[in-house]
Amino acid sequence: MRLFVAVVPPAAVGAHLEGALASVLGHPSPGDGTRALRWAADDDRHLTLAFYGDVSAGDGEDIGQGLAGIAAQHDSFEVQLRGAGVFDRRIFWIGCGGDVASLGELTIDCVELGRSVTGRDDHRVRSRSHLTVARVIGQGRARNRRQHQTVDADPAIEVIDLARALAVYEGPAWRVEELVLISSRPGEGRGGGPAYDPVAAYPLGRPAVAATLRDGPRAGTPRLRAAPSAAALTRPKGSDV
Repeated sequence: MRLFVAVVPPAAVGAHLEGALASVLGHPSPGDGTRALRWAADDDRHLTLAFYGDVSAGDGEDIGQGLAGIAAQHDSFEVQLRGAGVFDRRIFWIGCGGDVASLGELTIDCVELGRSVTGRDDHRVRSRSHLTVARVIGQGRARNRRQHQTVDADPAIEVIDLARALAVYEGPAWRVEELVLISSRPGEGRGGGPAYDPVAAYPLGRPAVAATLRDGPRAGTPRLRAAPSAAALTRPKGSDV
């Protein structure tokens, strides 16, 4: 099972961002692999805290128990989506504002948990919390109307322009009240992207227990596909039991 832990913005926060994207694009974000960009579906967007990669059933249990303990040690806090940028000329993201110090401390603990359980480091940069919106997936082609010729268009320019247009974006604030452990299935989502399945949620500032997401996230949190039961963490790979 391929796992990571994230903060999932409420549906109202995602809808506000969609409105901002639509105002810049002139239409809602496609949510598929059309053109040279692959858009993250609005109900799949999240703030990754730590990526654990492929883990065994035993390591999955240890990660779940560790996340429950981490969540119990952190109080809820308020953040918002703010600003925009581009990584490596190919990943368009929306940044975070508000209590980013608490978000950073939570991130450090989640990353350290992965290191202690799996023995692997999460080499992705986690110092700048962000929500990935779109990725460049190939060379687009644009129409040169003056010469009536088809020419190569650099899709990196499109994401850079989007980031500039949304550099002053500020979304509504919300309280982060839980961590969500999510499994990822590469290539099985919309437009060839990953599909996400929530595994369990861990409430902040409460006893170290997890709420399995059999019926999806709590009200106000967007659904990240159908959620497997907690037994999925201990189910042998390839088992359909």
